[in-house]
Amino acid sequence: MPDVDVSLRGAASIARRLQDPLAELVKIEPKSIGVGQYQHDVNQTKLARALDAVVEDAVNAVGVDLNTASPALLSRISGLSDSLAKAVVEHREAIGRFDSRTQLKEVPRLGAKAFELCAGFLRINEGKEPLDASSVHPEAYPLAKRIVKACGRDVRQIMGDASLLKGLEPSEFTDEKFGLPTVKDILSELEKPGRDPRPEFKTATLQDGVEEISDLKPGMKLEGTVTNVTNFGAFVDVGVHQDGLVHVSQLADRFVDDPHKVVKAGDIVKVTVLEVDVPRKRISMTMKSQADYQGQRERGGQERGGQNQSGPGGRGPGGKGPGGGNGPRGNGPRGGGAPKSSGGDSGNNALAAALAAAMNKKK
Repeated sequence: MPDVDVSLRGAASIARRLQDPLAELVKIEPKSIGVGQYQHDVNQTKLARALDAVVEDAVNAVGVDLNTASPALLSRISGLSDSLAKAVVEHREAIGRFDSRTQLKEVPRLGAKAFELCAGFLRINEGKEPLDASSVHPEAYPLAKRIVKACGRDVRQIMGDASLLKGLEPSEFTDEKFGLPTVKDILSELEKPGRDPRPEFKTATLQDGVEEISDLKPGMKLEGTVTNVTNFGAFVDVGVHQDGLVHVSQLADRFVDDPHKVVKAGDIVKVTVLEVDVPRKRISMTMKSQADYQGQRERGGQERGGQNQSGPGGRGPGGKGPGGGNGPRGNGPRGGGAPKSSGGDSGNNALAAALAAAMNKKK
């Protein structure tokens, strides 16, 4: 959509991410998403190569629909370069759609080796060959058909019916070309053809009424998603358009030397709000248990209360002792202006007696 306004292109991209997230997200340069705290300090060539390998592994594990995939998505398939991916799309537009994987051999410049590498990752739904909709490679079709024949049913009846395949012994189908792991993979694929290998996507349950940072209050218990992990802690999204920080000291009830050992990006965690600084947009949170959190607050309160007691340097009603006063105009030596305690009176009387004795000696 090069000729469409950028705002409309953005809206279309968001809508496509709901339809097929993988197909849309592969168009984004991996390092542009933000992959770590020090991503700009490492070798950019090696970083790009490593990130591209991760994207390719994800695309090949999930597989793509040959009749709907874009060139950007096809180029991530093993054996397909950018030019071959464009050639596949151009050939698809010329013939209307692919009805079988063997039609890939008609694509210009797509040789036997490229076909061998890419065929197993390309899916064709409602094609001439039912197995084209699965991850079974065309080279293994004879083995798959032997398994189907042993069940005594049509391949379309068997695909997706695990009860018909449970009674089969995988070792009976091994030969010099296909080993036991391959047979087990084919049986698993026949049980759930075209299955998505990705785990169930879980999201945090956001609390109703908490939509802005001003809605947060200390002590609130929330559920959030870890968005980033650094050496000093983890950032958690609780749905207020500003991630909160769980400091490394607040990640667990035990000592944590490396936050990556406790959480990772994408984890769903439960947090308790410690402090909220609305003007500076800073949120402090803890993942410690309730007992430890309460104990910490109580200890903090006791420490603050101890500092308020009367004594040397204190600011309590008992007056300020040495070093804690308001200057030489105080009522004691550098003392405070508050009433003196009984201990202070006896000390001052002794000092007065000592001064009087010294003066009498001089006389």
